Amino acid sequence: MNMCCQFNFSGIYFTALGSGALWWAERRLLCVSDLHLGKSERVARRGGAILPPYETQDTLERLEQDLQDYPVETVVCLGDSFDDMTAGRSLPTGIRGWVARLQSQREWVWIQGNHDPAPIDMGGECLPEVCIGPITFRHIAVAGASGEVSGHYHPKASLRFGKHTISRPAFLIDENRVIMPAYGTYTGGLRSSSPVLQSLMSADACAILTGFCPTPIPMPR
Repeated sequence: MNMCCQFNFSGIYFTALGSGALWWAERRLLCVSDLHLGKSERVARRGGAILPPYETQDTLERLEQDLQDYPVETVVCLGDSFDDMTAGRSLPTGIRGWVARLQSQREWVWIQGNHDPAPIDMGGECLPEVCIGPITFRHIAVAGASGEVSGHYHPKASLRFGKHTISRPAFLIDENRVIMPAYGTYTGGLRSSSPVLQSLMSADACAILTGFCPTPIPMPR
């Protein structure tokens, strides 16, 4: 099972998993963001580098492990689940069947992202955003929101240990919002010190780096 870090947000205890998923135990809800399934196909199709085409398998293996580790009844994918609409529609039959097995006996919500702004025939429900209790799940953070869980920016944060620096995808958390790390294997990251993330997060925001032992730290700026 993933190491994890529990925190209180909007009066609710959430758990940040080392994998980059968010667990809401009371609702038996697992949230993941920015899977970018099919990225290697999309990059090659558009004339980019030929990447090893195993990122979708790796991403789904990690997701399947999280679903095995926790009694998940609802999955919310926070947008950019597919690297573009064509990549989503072009996923092999075996991958589509794998996703269907993960969806079995679970409520599954695909939030629309900027890479996948319309429904793809992959089961579940496709929505612009979803509100569950005091929490709103959407792809891109909205200024002035509260109780918001979003993705899009692929935040990452760094820690220095003497002469060494560790940089990992990270959750960013303050009193109004959580910005999720990207869950997909072939996803870059935006440093927490970037102007857009600094403008969205309050001065007392914290970061939880993903990995073996997720621990909250002041958000690096």
